[in-house]
Amino acid sequence: QVQLVESGGGLVQAGASLRLSCAASGRTFSSYAMGWFRQAPGKEREFVGAKSGSGGSTVYVDSVKGRFTISRDNAKNTVYLQMNSLNPEDTAVYYCAARVGSTAYTFSSSYDYWGQGTQVTVSS
Repeated sequence: QVQLVESGGGLVQAGASLRLSCAASGRTFSSYAMGWFRQAPGKEREFVGAKSGSGGSTVYVDSVKGRFTISRDNAKNTVYLQMNSLNPEDTAVYYCAARVGSTAYTFSSSYDYWGQGTQVTVSS
């Protein structure tokens, strides 16, 4: 079992930055691919980005490329989502997810464990 706890959400103005953190329990963190997803009110959960277990491969949805960066510190069992140049369309609950297996996938159904989510609100 893996438990995931997100933190770092909040209310910011357009153009600001936030860094989300996701701390994972367990001793084999590097064997899990880690993904970030988001869900805006009235919309389906959307893939944001994911990083492989080794950290060597990262994928992003087109809408955040160049603005968001995923990093991970396997020694601290933590994955981060650095979000820059935020805009109101980024407002959502952000979830981190862990996938058994080191390959990063974009489909939410590929992930085995989920955090509780953290709210990010971007005002115009």
